[in-house]
Amino acid sequence: MKKRTVKLTALSMSVLMAASLAACGGGGDKGKSGGDAKGGDKEIVYWNIGTESPDKDVIAKAVDKFNSETESGYTVTVVPTQNDTYKEKLVVAMSSGECPDMYSCWSGGPMYEYIDSGFGQPIDDLFNNSEIKDKLMESAVGQATYNGKIYAVPYQNVSMSGIFYNKEMFDKYGLKEPETLTDLENICDTLKENGITPFALANSSKWTGSMYFMNLAARYGGLEPFQKAVAGEGKFTEESFIKAGEKIQEWVKNGYFPDGVNSLSEDDGQAKQLMYQETAGMLLCGSWYTGTFATDSEEFYEKIGWFPFPAIEGSQADPSIMIGTVGDQFIVFNCEGEKLEAAFECAEAHLSDEVIDFEVENGKIPPVVGIEDKLTDPITKEVVEAANNASEIQLWYDQYLPPAVSTAHLDGLQEVFGLTMTPQEAQESMQKAMDDYLATKAE
Repeated sequence: MKKRTVKLTALSMSVLMAASLAACGGGGDKGKSGGDAKGGDKEIVYWNIGTESPDKDVIAKAVDKFNSETESGYTVTVVPTQNDTYKEKLVVAMSSGECPDMYSCWSGGPMYEYIDSGFGQPIDDLFNNSEIKDKLMESAVGQATYNGKIYAVPYQNVSMSGIFYNKEMFDKYGLKEPETLTDLENICDTLKENGITPFALANSSKWTGSMYFMNLAARYGGLEPFQKAVAGEGKFTEESFIKAGEKIQEWVKNGYFPDGVNSLSEDDGQAKQLMYQETAGMLLCGSWYTGTFATDSEEFYEKIGWFPFPAIEGSQADPSIMIGTVGDQFIVFNCEGEKLEAAFECAEAHLSDEVIDFEVENGKIPPVVGIEDKLTDPITKEVVEAANNASEIQLWYDQYLPPAVSTAHLDGLQEVFGLTMTPQEAQESMQKAMDDYLATKAE
């Protein structure tokens, strides 16, 4: 573990204040290190979000492989924390000048901030001399690269946003997979008429609601408005963003989401429970849900189908655009010398053939070349096909954007779902955060 005094310039005070309540050891399960970031001389502390199966089982398999086979003399200790607490926990650790020896995170803005603050080491030499160099998808390595250097090892999953649905329920009411947004709304209306909530959504986590916004914005305007807004050449108040928010509020008023949607918890499984109880017919989320459904109940998983978010009639946006990530989790390193070499060896174990096969068996899509040849599950095959056919893949907003802007996006959008803020107001708040961030970067 390395210790520094740093300034995380783009991390908002609101995030730090919320994080201080969680502190470094709070909010999740702990390994033998007790949740502390500091390992012993021969201990590598590894923070991640693998608190539930199959993620925790994948990580355990990789770490056990390393611990039992390594000749480095090092032992890796796993410290998992629930998703919603995890980013805050990292911020607290880094703001106090401490950070675990290796940690998983998402690509994009937050990862770049961690690296800029001194808590990520380039691994080009290790990577270029490793077996995983030719094993990983080029797009996955691209998302692990920052300023021309490789800083992370992508693993775990090709995660694309899409809509899971109950096939038996669709058959019962004569429904079929939609090609357009109008088709999707007709499905929602039919389900509502039969006492079924169209979409299972637990939005206390906020990022879950962002799935709807990102897909709608991309279908209305493509990715150019987002790219321009991030670059400071456009605004987050552009028409496609406003339309996305207005459509969400229309769906809220139509009863397409569960009552009290903003109080339901994704981490507590309240969205998937609506699917299991068959009181909801569809669930829009990342394709990691294939593993969740299959692990929870193979019998229920037999009922599940999947389709990408449909096109919007009259829009010029490319409907093949997908929202997601090629890697899902990226292992970043905060150590040097022999410890870094050992930590990288552990990361390599995550991409060993036996771990990859285990992931595939549990509904995951590891970001490795030729993975489609290993897949037998029909849904994961559909996901890979959609990813391969996509003209572009947009990384999740809350991962791509600087943390302060991401927070403004998620907070404002939750208000949109709650009908307590207009889409225009929410987007103006997000734009202000972007303006403040760009001004800080210009100083």
